[in-house]
Amino acid sequence: MFSDIGALELVTLVVLAVLVFGPDKLPKVIQDVSRFIRKVREFSDSAKQDIRSELGPEFKDFEFEDLNPKTFLRKQLESNEDLKELKELRGTFDLKKEMNEVADAVHGRETTPAPTAAPAAVNGSPDLLKKQDKSDTDERPPYDSDAT
Repeated sequence: MFSDIGALELVTLVVLAVLVFGPDKLPKVIQDVSRFIRKVREFSDSAKQDIRSELGPEFKDFEFEDLNPKTFLRKQLESNEDLKELKELRGTFDLKKEMNEVADAVHGRETTPAPTAAPAAVNGSPDLLKKQDKSDTDERPPYDSDAT
């Protein structure tokens, strides 16, 4: 319950409790708080038992942690044998490399083509991803006042 509280934070809480409640009332407050936490845990456990008994024997392995979507998905994915092929396919695909190749093609940098890369020109049409010659880019495009 308090696994994420460090030593300095615990000391700060103790000093603050002594200052707020005083050394004479502090033991009584600690007893009351621990009694309250114990009752809440008992109530929670009895509610879980009631729910399990109402669900029936087919849900005897039901865990309330499974209601968390992340836990549920993790269990389903670990138990599914069909996903082995997907994991193998995922291992062969390098998204970062593919994105770098596309970015290089857009910026006109030369890269070594991948075996699955598309050809540079199809049916004599120019490759739009290749950088154009300097002579073509020196001309300004015609100004169209109706388009602006």
